[in-house]
Amino acid sequence: MKFVDEAHIEVFAGNGGNGCMSFRREKFIPFGGPDGGDGGRGGHVYAEADSNLNTLIDFRYQRLFRARNGEHGRGADQFGAAGDDMLLRVPVGTLVRDEDSGELIADLATPGQRVIIAQGGNGGLGNLRFKSSTNRAPRQSTPGQPGEQRRLLLELKVLADVGLLGLPNAGKSTFIAAVSNARPKIADYPFTTLHPQLGVVRVSQGRSFVVADIPGLIAGAAEGAGLGHQFLRHLQRTRLLLHLVDVAPFDPEADPVRDARNVVAELKKYDPELAAKPRWLVLNKLDMVEPHERAARVSEIRRRLRHKGPVYAISALARDGLEPLLRDIDQALRGEAQGDEAPAVDPRDPRFAAHEPHDES
Repeated sequence: MKFVDEAHIEVFAGNGGNGCMSFRREKFIPFGGPDGGDGGRGGHVYAEADSNLNTLIDFRYQRLFRARNGEHGRGADQFGAAGDDMLLRVPVGTLVRDEDSGELIADLATPGQRVIIAQGGNGGLGNLRFKSSTNRAPRQSTPGQPGEQRRLLLELKVLADVGLLGLPNAGKSTFIAAVSNARPKIADYPFTTLHPQLGVVRVSQGRSFVVADIPGLIAGAAEGAGLGHQFLRHLQRTRLLLHLVDVAPFDPEADPVRDARNVVAELKKYDPELAAKPRWLVLNKLDMVEPHERAARVSEIRRRLRHKGPVYAISALARDGLEPLLRDIDQALRGEAQGDEAPAVDPRDPRFAAHEPHDES
């Protein structure tokens, strides 16, 4: 199924029914009095988060949604029925915005969460409502109120604990395929991944976390280079970022350190809060480096980046170094969930860089 993470729709809530002006007319009952009923409420338009959906593609083909109007009131004290509500099911993680004002109407981040996105109009009052001791034959009634009409922007942000970040061909798809149940397309050309991929990583019995892979980010993405910034929104709900860096690029002129700094710069241009999330550096494709050169290559990259935080050296293809990385991710996420600090980092551990002031992030 095609992945769609943005849709523009229009919703029309139902109008309220008009109140009725009527008088009781029966044989042998003079001065029967008013008996006009109220109009029914117009139908609301709801949005509900459905965990069985993962794309907004349905809203690409149907963009107008109308709830039913309320029935008009009738004589003989008959009130109009309320209009049927309309329910729009959207993926969990969908934001609903008013396209004209930019107002955030709802953030549907919990399965089953339901909100009204367009309010139905109230029904009008029948003349029965205006009867009093001084006004026994009221001849007034009120019309129903119109329902809300809105132009909405639906924006999907996937829910994941860990987000993968890096250049195209940094090995993100290979990584998520190696550690989870995801089966993304893997090929030796840039932008193999064209939409976000989610994978569940099972660390042990009863313990797991979700990883999100997005298309690669390149220098100039803020100006539209590559696939631009459009998929970075899917990392905004993550709790931890894994920045994958290719330590053995095919291009002899490529510089892993420069490329890593370009990715961080693009991240800051998109959202400083996203750039401030905890970010671990993962030096990938170690199997492409001669064994006697690996330690020196990793040491040089760590020294030049001066990255503050964990630095791991792995090979996603050979599945080398993944187990300690996944174990530490699980510990960090569980520590955050319990309100504790992440496990202390031993600077002597070769997987981590020394905690020095950094200049690239």
